[in-house]
Amino acid sequence: MRDLLSDVAGLTVGHHHVLDPEVTLSDEHHDGVGRATGCTVVMTDAPVTAAVDVRGGGPGTRETDLLDPSHAVQQIDAVLLTGGSAYGLAAADGVMRHLEEHRRGVRMGRDDRVVPIVPGAVIFDLPMGDWSVRPDAEFGRAAAATASADFALGCVGAGTGARAGLLKGGVGSASTRIETGAAAGLVVSALMVVNPVGSVFDPATGVLWSASSVPEVGLRIPSADDVRAAAELAPKDTSLNTTIGVVATDAQLTESECRRVAVAAHDGLARAIRPAHSPLDGDTIFAIATGRAAARPAEVDMPMMMPDLAVLDGVCAAVAPVVERAIARAILAATAVAGVPAYRDVFPSSGA
Repeated sequence: MRDLLSDVAGLTVGHHHVLDPEVTLSDEHHDGVGRATGCTVVMTDAPVTAAVDVRGGGPGTRETDLLDPSHAVQQIDAVLLTGGSAYGLAAADGVMRHLEEHRRGVRMGRDDRVVPIVPGAVIFDLPMGDWSVRPDAEFGRAAAATASADFALGCVGAGTGARAGLLKGGVGSASTRIETGAAAGLVVSALMVVNPVGSVFDPATGVLWSASSVPEVGLRIPSADDVRAAAELAPKDTSLNTTIGVVATDAQLTESECRRVAVAAHDGLARAIRPAHSPLDGDTIFAIATGRAAARPAEVDMPMMMPDLAVLDGVCAAVAPVVERAIARAILAATAVAGVPAYRDVFPSSGA
């Protein structure tokens, strides 16, 4: 296990971004300079069942209506997570071109006629550097072409220009194998792009809200001096934000069941970020089920209920802690960009 989204077999992740060393923030008085944005693509090696749950009040999305269980298309080929606000959705065009070249998508008669299915979501990172620089089709195509089971975390891909409240945000990932119950043996994983208006740490102590999810890091309670210094940081000067991500499992789930997993995943987001799901965020989580694991017979006979309800319950119980851990790893992997400090810079006494 890599502790990454790709621990669910059949999934790979690709990043493409631009990051200039002298990038600066833009505000209402000054234009930013340089480039700090990118996109991240979750690729599948075969069509997979998927769903989405949108909790934020200001989402930027593509093809989410298609993921309604009552609609015709039942599977997808990839998911795009991108910077650039609504402009960044153009990166999905490049992902589609890459998939078309590999004959992936809904078949339309001849084998060379396909329509790839690529839902996506954006974060608002336009104030990071030059406002006019945002991911386009070439970004998406490059990210798709370089997708791998091993991928970087932190200020990469869609997390390049991300900000987590006062701190630098980024990309994080995590996974777990369920040990007990009807879902034992199944893998659940998450990939999160962390760019919220809310705080990822307790302002009274400096401790990450999600610190307990990464015990191996050995985080310490920050010193009073670090907490005072954090209180003096300038607040995030934009009202447009968003945390987006993908959760996955190798379980055999329907679209409706995937939707329930996406709903449960938002609990992990709310544990790690406070406040979450605000009118100023576009919090969106996609859920994928590859179906690679063998189906299990129902342990309990419950007429009029889902036949595999116990399995679904086990996956839902596992997904929130995995999302929480992925967010913690994003914050700990991030580095300062454009004067926006990382957690480790603000709280050096934490041992991050």
